[in-house]
Amino acid sequence: MTKIHKSVGDRIFDSFNVIFILIFSFIMVYPFINQMALSLNEGADASRGGIYFLPRKFTLANYQYMLQNTNLARTAVMSVLRVLVGTSTCLLCTGLLSYVVTVQSFSGRRFLRMVFLITMYFGGGLIPFYLLIVRLHLLETFTIYWLPSLVAPYYMLIIASYMQNLPESLSESARLDGASELLIFFRIIVPISLPVFASIAIFSGVGHWNSWFDSLLYNPSGKFDTLQVILRKLLLQVELLQDLQSEQLASQKYRSLTPATARAATAMIVTIPIILIYPFLQRYFITGITLGAVKG
Repeated sequence: MTKIHKSVGDRIFDSFNVIFILIFSFIMVYPFINQMALSLNEGADASRGGIYFLPRKFTLANYQYMLQNTNLARTAVMSVLRVLVGTSTCLLCTGLLSYVVTVQSFSGRRFLRMVFLITMYFGGGLIPFYLLIVRLHLLETFTIYWLPSLVAPYYMLIIASYMQNLPESLSESARLDGASELLIFFRIIVPISLPVFASIAIFSGVGHWNSWFDSLLYNPSGKFDTLQVILRKLLLQVELLQDLQSEQLASQKYRSLTPATARAATAMIVTIPIILIYPFLQRYFITGITLGAVKG
């Protein structure tokens, strides 16, 4: 193999690229490292500042306080169920819609796509939507977590753009053999569209996992609270304990807790599960987004 000799300009350019990528990577990773260090540090000591990469006074009190709540396991299960049901139903319904608007023989595909695109820019607002939920008797139900997200116009655009790049001959040959549209979708389109479906699964799953406002708004009794809601309540309790300086017992019991360290521990609890899942879908993510971004 012949060795390629680079000019001085090429070497300078490559060195600049490496330095830029390293700095950019550090900027992206440092906040996570800093929050991890804060979450493992004693609260009173952390209030002095100066914690960047490693905890100065190691403690697990922040995580012990967050994980000792008896409702944590129930809300974690509720969050997992919401992610599974919400993501699967969104992929099914949005995928079917994306397939419909890409079928060349369907005369109303452009009109249907335009109707859903309008909903991306115009909406009734929070109050009309809340009144609609009340009239549909969806308050205090698990259905409120997945029914409003059945069809996502933005995801529909990505999936439809991906499907438009697939050979039309695959669907045409299946129709000539007597296959129905549903059979074509599930047996042909879905298997070769796994990259874009995996990418949308990441988007939808992270959205359901991090969502807390709808649970707080449509579930006032707390029967269907998710993990995000209970962690928010625990964080508010820590902030309240810091304000009650006259309560010596509370001050002694939670002297190693501060809102900053508790907030860091909360961030770690809700972020680590996503980080653990992402590597399994990473190989689909880049391909799905890249090909799905090409407009047909």
